Amino acid sequence: MINIRRSVRRGTKTADINIAPLIDLIFLLLIFFMVTTSFVRETGINVQRPVASTARPKEKGNILIGVSADGRIFMDRKQIDIRTVRAHVERCLAENPEGAVIIVADKASQTGIVIRVMDQCRLAGAKNVSIAASRERRNG
Repeated sequence: MINIRRSVRRGTKTADINIAPLIDLIFLLLIFFMVTTSFVRETGINVQRPVASTARPKEKGNILIGVSADGRIFMDRKQIDIRTVRAHVERCLAENPEGAVIIVADKASQTGIVIRVMDQCRLAGAKNVSIAASRERRNG
């Protein structure tokens, strides 16, 4: 049994709690979660999505490409040219090979431009290319 009076008379040191390893562990966990988190990239424009009754939410849409009503193409909040879509998608796929491409096209955009963007994505090696749509709202 521990005798407190004898410990006080002898002048023994009290036990210190060293929190430096705890702080190191917290920083390691913070770095781990920051590295493994996938950040959502925005297209850079607001579009009026077409409505589809069969639209389903997509869990992993890592590469977003926006097509405005006047035919401009955006990726990572920057306007890009149709000729550079392939290079941008290849770069994104090199970072995340399992990434899916979602084309967020305005409902007033030209079909020809959207098809050209889809074609460039597939030429870049994207296996899963989708077009974003809003789910049809039912009244009742």
